[in-house]
Amino acid sequence: MSVHNIHRRDFLRSSSALLALSALRANGMSYTPAAPRRVALIGTGWYGKSDLFKLIQVAPVEVVGLCDVDQHQLTEAAALVSERQASHQKPALFGDYRKLLEATKPEIVLIGSPDHWHALQAIDAIKAGSHVYLQKPISVDVAEGEAILAAARKYNRVVQVGTQRRSTPHLVEAKQKIVDTGMLGKVHHVEMCCYYHMHSNANPPLSAVPDFLDYDMWTGPAPLRPYDGLPHRGWWRAFMEYSNGIMGDMCIHMFDAVRWMLNLGWPNSVSSNGGIYVDTKGKSNTADTQTAIFAYDDLNCVWTHRAWGTAADPDYPWAFKLYGEKGTLCADVWKYDFIPDGDGKKLHGDVLYEKQKYPEDLKEKDIELHVASAVRRHMTNFLEAIDKGTRPVADIEQGHISTASCILANMSMKLQRPLSYDPQQRIVTGDAEATKLLQRNYRSPWVHPSRETV
Repeated sequence: MSVHNIHRRDFLRSSSALLALSALRANGMSYTPAAPRRVALIGTGWYGKSDLFKLIQVAPVEVVGLCDVDQHQLTEAAALVSERQASHQKPALFGDYRKLLEATKPEIVLIGSPDHWHALQAIDAIKAGSHVYLQKPISVDVAEGEAILAAARKYNRVVQVGTQRRSTPHLVEAKQKIVDTGMLGKVHHVEMCCYYHMHSNANPPLSAVPDFLDYDMWTGPAPLRPYDGLPHRGWWRAFMEYSNGIMGDMCIHMFDAVRWMLNLGWPNSVSSNGGIYVDTKGKSNTADTQTAIFAYDDLNCVWTHRAWGTAADPDYPWAFKLYGEKGTLCADVWKYDFIPDGDGKKLHGDVLYEKQKYPEDLKEKDIELHVASAVRRHMTNFLEAIDKGTRPVADIEQGHISTASCILANMSMKLQRPLSYDPQQRIVTGDAEATKLLQRNYRSPWVHPSRETV
């Protein structure tokens, strides 16, 4: 892009935008954005802010709006954003995301709200004309995912899902160097796991809703639980009313990475067993122990999570392992190891840190430093897809397949039988009872979206 053409655009009329673009080039990014971005964030908690900060690092943006139902969280986020963005302006603040969309008309919307809000917020943002960066899982029922996909295609909007393993530098290297070259040979078995002790056993008392929190709006279309403390960070994840449990939180990352590595689509069938076996005294209704099998032709992808005890492999407590005819690839968010079958050479790769290139990372509260490089590349890929009219690496269809497969695993655990989803007919084949579970009930006055009504 020539200097003349740059100056023809309104966003570079300010020196702050010029400085932001210069900083971007100095940091060695290979992609130069074609236009500035009017950006809004819905859900200003931990990961919503973190995603936004990574976007600010890779492109000149103006954050025009923030939305949250917690006024304390919202005002804190506004102060941090004004420090981070080049204009140092504080964005407009909203408690209702629909008012944000109407008032600010953002080109890009980042959604970092709890899972039970993803579908409605994503669809409304798409219909308002925005491209969307949507955190995983994209939905809490399968029909919601189908509706988001339909909306993205109908309105020709780019939706990048926050399954950033697809943009993780050392995993991209492992895929290109080991999987794509055939070093593994044919893969016939995959193991995925999470042994983190992340199941809540808390049992807090009921309390009054604080005046800075709109709890009814926080609950939205989900069932309204009696208030027993701020739901932020981990507490809401303890309940299936708002999430897909550890299966939807942790398995989706590893299963999506495996599907990307091996170019897999929908599984032929999904089966799962598990429940609350150890942490039985708390309020949580998510499984602390679960195994699922995502079955393909001549290949099983097996997931296990156990939120207690020791990890089966202490070096890979949250990971995936691809077992091929010629060797095994072990991988997680920190590293990878290739172990050949025979006398071949072992290979190892490590996570990419960018602490010197992005020193502000070191000041970000609760940042996952090992993930930052992946999120930046995920954001850059998102922007490229917008400018070039292409599909991003974690396109909404891929996010839907990974999300829905995990939801089907939870359904299988509940029904105690394997399930086969037909994405063309949008039914569970030969199972009317399971098909009814593809769409949950919404709390009035919220209306469940569908492919036909978006």
